Amino acid sequence: MNYLSAENISRNLGERWVFKGLFFGLQKGEKVALIGKNGTGKTTLMESLMGMQTPDEGNISIRKGIRVGYLPQNPIFAENEQVLNYLFSDDLPSAVAIKSYEKAMLSGDSKELEDAFALMEAHNAWDYEARAKQIISRLGIPDGDQKVSTLSGGQKKRLSLAKLLIESPDIMILDEPTNHLDIETIEWLEGIMSGPNVTVLVVSHDRYFLDKVCNKMMELADGSIYTYEGNYAYFLEKKAEREASDASSVSKAKNLYRKELEWMRKQPKARGTKSQSRIDAFYETEEKAHKKLDDSKLELNIQMSRLGNKIIEINHLKKAWGDKKIINDFTYTFKKKDRIGIVGKNGAGKTTFLQLLTGLEQPDSGTIDPGETLVVGYYTQIPFDFRPEQRVIDTITEIAEVIPYGKNESLSPSQFLSKFLFPTAQQYTPVEKLSGGEKKRLQLMRVLVKNPNFLILDEPTNDLDLDTLQLLEDFLTEFQGCLLLVSHDRYFMDNLVDQLILVEGEGEVKFFNGNYTDYRIALENKEDEPAAKQSPVKAPSTAAPSTPKGPKLSFKEQKEFEELEKEMAALEIEKDSFVEKLNQGSDDFQLLTDWAKAVEDIKNKLEEKELRWLELSERA
Repeated sequence: MNYLSAENISRNLGERWVFKGLFFGLQKGEKVALIGKNGTGKTTLMESLMGMQTPDEGNISIRKGIRVGYLPQNPIFAENEQVLNYLFSDDLPSAVAIKSYEKAMLSGDSKELEDAFALMEAHNAWDYEARAKQIISRLGIPDGDQKVSTLSGGQKKRLSLAKLLIESPDIMILDEPTNHLDIETIEWLEGIMSGPNVTVLVVSHDRYFLDKVCNKMMELADGSIYTYEGNYAYFLEKKAEREASDASSVSKAKNLYRKELEWMRKQPKARGTKSQSRIDAFYETEEKAHKKLDDSKLELNIQMSRLGNKIIEINHLKKAWGDKKIINDFTYTFKKKDRIGIVGKNGAGKTTFLQLLTGLEQPDSGTIDPGETLVVGYYTQIPFDFRPEQRVIDTITEIAEVIPYGKNESLSPSQFLSKFLFPTAQQYTPVEKLSGGEKKRLQLMRVLVKNPNFLILDEPTNDLDLDTLQLLEDFLTEFQGCLLLVSHDRYFMDNLVDQLILVEGEGEVKFFNGNYTDYRIALENKEDEPAAKQSPVKAPSTAAPSTPKGPKLSFKEQKEFEELEKEMAALEIEKDSFVEKLNQGSDDFQLLTDWAKAVEDIKNKLEEKELRWLELSERA
């Protein structure tokens, strides 16, 4: 069943066409990822679908009776809005009943409570309330009578997401829904989004989230839409093929254009006698030959300041906010090339820990002793402050007039900005005109321009496009200094860190040797954490980990172990056959959808069997 259709829609923002002549639709139960570089118009497209912007051409139609909900990247709230009033708007009778009930519970008035109870019964709102409370609890929404204006940016984003999930619209349009969520909550959200009757259009940089939830990729590039049936890995493969094909087509068109241009220039007075079809073909070739391919690449080749033997020594660190313990007796000496991720629920104290290291917060007791050669680059979740009239280039020149770059090379601020995909014309525009992702990219530049040798990154992936994210990941992989990373992006974390600091709340801090997936496997197998150490935390041992002790395999388990290997091999063959069918393509849309779903189901089965095989192999 078709829920939403966009027919020949175009949007012009004065200087350029953001997109032109787009055709696409959303079917019931589809989960579509909208992908594109920062500034290509993803947010503009979503706001057009929501009626917040009006397309300059074309039509957008939504099936009668279908409710659409939108999670913006940066939610805007009415002044003096209260949390409870925002969560339960007056659009739905069940929401009105719950709001009355919650207010009566807060007031304690028996008559008011009796009336509210009757209203709940009349609208059968108890199930609705139970779901709402689960969502509110999971997302850590504050008290209902609190004013929204007092909340942090992350709390506001979670509040907006909670409202959307409570209202459960037929179509959910989501702009970076995983920002400001901890990893456990993201995994919970994946379960909701994966429901068979949930229809989703989502912009996200989280590759694990895209692979888990989405069965269709829609790329916005060069003002056009390119659609791929399958997961994110399949999209990357097909995108590379499309770009290679486009480059080949443009090259051929340029060669043909040169020949046809010579023909067009001959005997201009007699052009009327020339073949009209060949003239028309010339103009088509001209357009193709002049097509501008987007081959711009972000360049990260930052010179690192020399790092001495002493980096940071932390001894018996303690910090609390009132009665809430954040860190209790933490001791650790950072070593060269440490690559550590910090994991913990929202509010556990991850950001506070980073602020202690950078001197933005002071410990209650204990010491933080930095080395003399230490140069810290601290990327925070909080956007940097800029003056309304401040231009993009001004944000760099106020830090440095000359930037060391690569080996024996230096750049001007303008050249440095060009390396970060800010063309000359854009460098002299006000910062406030940049998209959310472009502002984040500029913020990252301001950190790297100081040539740090110790990078502390607090949620660096928020609002960055996937291409920029991949290049940042490549740069950090080669970075020779120390890396301390807080990120809810599990793919990003898995590829960059080999140790975790687990901030578990109530001052409890542990070390784990391994990345996030290693940690999740350990939890799922209900093992004790052999690499975890209770505070005070000391440097993890570099010795080989001991083999976990456990009972040997029973005869039945030994047979299961042998069968699992055969079953996994068979599933791999079956998966490859469906991938091959997808690669060959089909005019039957339903058939393509079924094949993509089959690949996803097989991957899930493989993952389950691999986890079981790992568990048995450790005891075999």
